[in-house]
Amino acid sequence: MPHPIMFSDDDPVLARVRELALAFPTATEKVAHGRPTFRCPKMFGMYGGGEKRRDDGTAGRRFDQALLVVADPAEREALLADDRFFLPAYMGAYGWVGLILDDDTDWAEVGELLDASFREVAPKRAIAELDAE
Repeated sequence: MPHPIMFSDDDPVLARVRELALAFPTATEKVAHGRPTFRCPKMFGMYGGGEKRRDDGTAGRRFDQALLVVADPAEREALLADDRFFLPAYMGAYGWVGLILDDDTDWAEVGELLDASFREVAPKRAIAELDAE
């Protein structure tokens, strides 16, 4: 049974994320688990997600307008100390963090997070192509 689609193609926040994510060399978009994911061919970004289940067993919050990225291990704890970031369900255990996107979003920061995530998983030739731009 396929996952239900959990996004709207006409979401203006998703449009901004797409613009940034698809600018990376070899980047493609694929819907997985009902959400847009960005790949190179490994996944370096996902739009939307939910918080990890809390220690008391209660479900975390769902964020339909959020960006999940692979965090630089040296920066992960500092990011999670910021209230705008959260530990995503399922993927948090693998080094991913989520950023809540809203009217106050700093899109330059989003670009930097996507760049760092891309560099964590992209093939060397794609990183070399990015650095040559």
